[in-house]
Amino acid sequence: MVGGEESILAHVKPVMDAYSKAVSLMGPVGAGQLCKMVNQLCIAGLLQGLSEGISLAKTAGLDVEHVIGAIKHGAAGSWQMENRGKTMADNQFDFGFAIDWMRKDLGICFDEAERLNVDLPIARFVDQQYEALQKRGFNRCDTSVLIKQFDDESRD
Repeated sequence: MVGGEESILAHVKPVMDAYSKAVSLMGPVGAGQLCKMVNQLCIAGLLQGLSEGISLAKTAGLDVEHVIGAIKHGAAGSWQMENRGKTMADNQFDFGFAIDWMRKDLGICFDEAERLNVDLPIARFVDQQYEALQKRGFNRCDTSVLIKQFDDESRD
């Protein structure tokens, strides 16, 4: 996700291809950053829904892995479900993008949304959950730690 001029991208793309799976020109300078904001907002919402679903499945006594297997190829399916659903259910959160970084990115999203007069209620809710998880010491855990908002400890 890059912003800039097509002619410049054409010149540097062979180098970028050496370290990236895909390079997409999103528009003028700044458009790549805006696209990254959209990505982070989508991930936040997906993780909240996945956290709620897995929490309900576990509380109801369902086999979470079996549930994920049944729904992952339908409309509820996502990269997050496929790659983090089981690890979330297994209480494993050391797979990458830390909530400290996600909160930094969400802050950038909130600034831009304010500038554009766009409301982001789900992202703001998720950010509040991440803030509470940071206070519990989960700063460096990956973003799928969002499911820990449903632990008994979080309801004190």
